Amino acid sequence: RSRTLRADRVRAQVYLPRDPAPWTPEAALRATAARVRRQLERQRDALRWSAPGPDGERLDLDAWVRHRGESAAAHGPEAAVWQRRVRHQRDLATLLMADLSMSTDAHANDRQRVIDVIREALYVFGEALAGSGDPFAVYGFSSLRRQLRLHALKPFNQRWGPTVLPRLGALKPGYYTRMGAALRASTRRLQVRPERKRLLLLLTDGKPHDVDGYDSAWGLEDTRQAVLEARRAGLLPFALSIDAEAGETLPRLFGDAGWAAVRRPEELATRLATLHARLAR
Repeated sequence: RSRTLRADRVRAQVYLPRDPAPWTPEAALRATAARVRRQLERQRDALRWSAPGPDGERLDLDAWVRHRGESAAAHGPEAAVWQRRVRHQRDLATLLMADLSMSTDAHANDRQRVIDVIREALYVFGEALAGSGDPFAVYGFSSLRRQLRLHALKPFNQRWGPTVLPRLGALKPGYYTRMGAALRASTRRLQVRPERKRLLLLLTDGKPHDVDGYDSAWGLEDTRQAVLEARRAGLLPFALSIDAEAGETLPRLFGDAGWAAVRRPEELATRLATLHARLAR
């Protein structure tokens, strides 16, 4: 109602599990991760047509039309109208923030809870991006009033591998969903990256919520402002939800083109990786 933003309202604290037990994904999940990883590797290695130049393999008709118009003057410019196939160099960093609130303890299907589906999706995502060569980070979050609990599953400065898997296995649902604070914590970590394109992905099963009234218009507006702050920082924020009612909330927070829904939770793992590939293009 006052239309003001309170600075330093929430304290973010990073958590790591103490002596997590080893976690080995099931064979079917490892096969899915390997397949998605190969797809992203092929996309990374694919040849693309270059910008028009003075020589190449094919004629760019649009460039040719522009050249003919400009060369109506005496002599005119050099005919930069040819393209060649070159390997595309990506300049991309990604941070994935996953909702680990207590709502993820609900059943996603007959055999899995939501937290289990999220764990599998994070594993496939990490395996796929580790193969792409692009820098990435994976965090989880929950909250309790003015404390944001950040689970550092895979920071930017750490390699994906044996250290990360036990952290995925140790994930447990708990507490609430202070979404605006989680987005701001992600923005601070991502905006200092040197890459030209920076993706901020939010994986959630609900809407902003905490026990101090944050599930009202307060939480919605705070989250919407955090999305705007991320965009002003040069980031591309995008939300992926497995909530059946996401269409009533996320367009208001992320815009019509800034979110997507997964209707079948068991498809989350492959959908997350393919969504990242589309946004990266």
